[in-house]
Amino acid sequence: MNEAMEQRIALLVEPLVKEKGLELVNVEYIKEGAHWYLRLYIDKVGGVDMDDCSGVSHAVSEMLDEKNPIPQAYMLEVSSPGLERPLKKEEDFIRFQGRLVTVHTTSLFQGYKEFSGILVGLIDDDIVLEYEDKRIAIPRSLTKKAHLALDF
Repeated sequence: MNEAMEQRIALLVEPLVKEKGLELVNVEYIKEGAHWYLRLYIDKVGGVDMDDCSGVSHAVSEMLDEKNPIPQAYMLEVSSPGLERPLKKEEDFIRFQGRLVTVHTTSLFQGYKEFSGILVGLIDDDIVLEYEDKRIAIPRSLTKKAHLALDF
């Protein structure tokens, strides 16, 4: 149910986010304890600031109050995706080519469930990494999550 709600919310809020010159990176609708949270992660080249988050929060809050697509009470949070930004869309895999990423799989793939390497790109629906001096192609269908990784 949460995934369907997240997709519905994304379709509603993405035009508002784009209108402000920002990108909607991710939507989470999750219950923590007794409370529901709607979290929107936004980004732009150079990163987002408090004004960006505040502007999106006000616009989205008004629109959601008017359309009322969520049946229960929830708390709205708008923030940056952070340094370990998730990679979800095809555009993400193009934009972040050459960067260090971590890919988590849903089950063992070549003996592992986590891979960190330099992102080559998305080829034939496989996430291709330079990993331990070789290329590895991880099927997106096996991917639980992919995100930028910190390089110390």
